[in-house]
Amino acid sequence: MSPLLSAERRSLDASMERAGFYPTLLADVVHDALDGREPLSHIIHLETHFERTEVHRHITVLVLTEDMLVITHVDDQQLDDAGEQMMAQVSTESVPVTQIRSVVLGYMYAQPQDYKPSDQARELTLAIAWSGGQRLDMGPAGCADPQCDADHGYTGTIAQEDIVLRVSAEADGAQAVQNAKDFARALRKVNTDTLNVRPSESGDARRVPGIGSRFNRSHHQR
Repeated sequence: MSPLLSAERRSLDASMERAGFYPTLLADVVHDALDGREPLSHIIHLETHFERTEVHRHITVLVLTEDMLVITHVDDQQLDDAGEQMMAQVSTESVPVTQIRSVVLGYMYAQPQDYKPSDQARELTLAIAWSGGQRLDMGPAGCADPQCDADHGYTGTIAQEDIVLRVSAEADGAQAVQNAKDFARALRKVNTDTLNVRPSESGDARRVPGIGSRFNRSHHQR
């Protein structure tokens, strides 16, 4: 085990502990999903939602290894009004990095007219696609006439994405934005490094699909 990889493992454990979301359970689940692989990079994103008198939390942990992207989701649910009975729902997914087809980074900057190279993005959205599945967002279509009440049908956008994380400097801190950017760079590098030439059954060479592969993708804006 190299010192660099063991240091990243300690960093992952420390990040899960700092998140404070059932850290012992989370660490056991994540390390079990890693199946002995050493982490190269990671990102942890914690969300909190309020619903009447209930508080719901959701944590997403992305861990990159040399050959896999391991995704862990944990939600908690309050089973009684007093909050004494809780339930945690856990899911994990392991995706070979050779299957990752797209890594999209979206940035938001304040006062772009005053931008300097040292300025930090206020928000970052990381979208990763690997399954080829698409999400369709639909809504009623309209027109420019505010008095018009005609039925204009529906309009929508199609997005190819399997996971999307939105990190805000205001909500999560500037370092969280930088961590998300570093993770995306590490993911792109590992995926690119796995693009190699393999002999096919006919003796010809073919490339393993990765971020560099060409495919049709619908563009959308949020």
